[in-house]
Amino acid sequence: MKDFQLGVIGAGNMAEAMVRGALSAGVLDRDEILAADPDEARRRVFADELGVEAVPDNARPAACRRVLLAVKPQVMGEVAEAVAAEVRQDATVVSIAAGVATSFLDARLGGRGGIVRVMPNTPMLAGAGMCALSAGARATDEDLAWTRRLLEAGGKTVTVSEEMMDAVTAVSGSGPAYFFYLIEAMVAAGVAEGLDEATAALLARQTCAGAAKLLEQTGESPQTLRDRVTSPGGTTQKAIETLDAAGVKASLVSAIRAAANRSRELGR
Repeated sequence: MKDFQLGVIGAGNMAEAMVRGALSAGVLDRDEILAADPDEARRRVFADELGVEAVPDNARPAACRRVLLAVKPQVMGEVAEAVAAEVRQDATVVSIAAGVATSFLDARLGGRGGIVRVMPNTPMLAGAGMCALSAGARATDEDLAWTRRLLEAGGKTVTVSEEMMDAVTAVSGSGPAYFFYLIEAMVAAGVAEGLDEATAALLARQTCAGAAKLLEQTGESPQTLRDRVTSPGGTTQKAIETLDAAGVKASLVSAIRAAANRSRELGR
């Protein structure tokens, strides 16, 4: 039987992003990856678009030297128990399920594999992801190094203690949605002021992309860059005052903390 280097269990969008990154960066070749998913449409994406063998059964990918567990948190325990007997003792097991602790997985896998918990985000699809990783109790330096290499194919990485992963999930895992939410509001405001939707969308999209690039290239704080745009008595100051009066910043902090709490709930 063919010896695949990476078995992917759950061929969803996030797994797709990680595999695309690995292939583009040359971290893995197509014939080194075996994916599994019960959904034929998702298997077809991996087979037809990525050139990766895809099967309906989890047993074969579970037996690979390295395993990516990319199923929903609600079914992670069930899936892990079902494939535990196939997992190698020395496997690197990478989990991307929000809220699912490495200790939980370790118990379901019967102590097999070195588990690395990661939290990527969807900008990996554009090679601009932000991923955090934390090591389980038996994960080796080799497990961590390989996982970091896989993640860095699609963006940047940071290593954190596992107790911080719920905060990471709320800030960067869910973070792209907050950004898109802001752009939705900017477009809606432009349309309300008389712009056609296509023009408003272009203005908002390019403005946000440019601001993010400026933030990264200068290395300066968001507040410093915001202050430079905010002339006393000007249009930006009026907008910021309106946001402050509405408690927008406090609401965002509360929303992100609520996301962190939800991540904790998913792990119980």
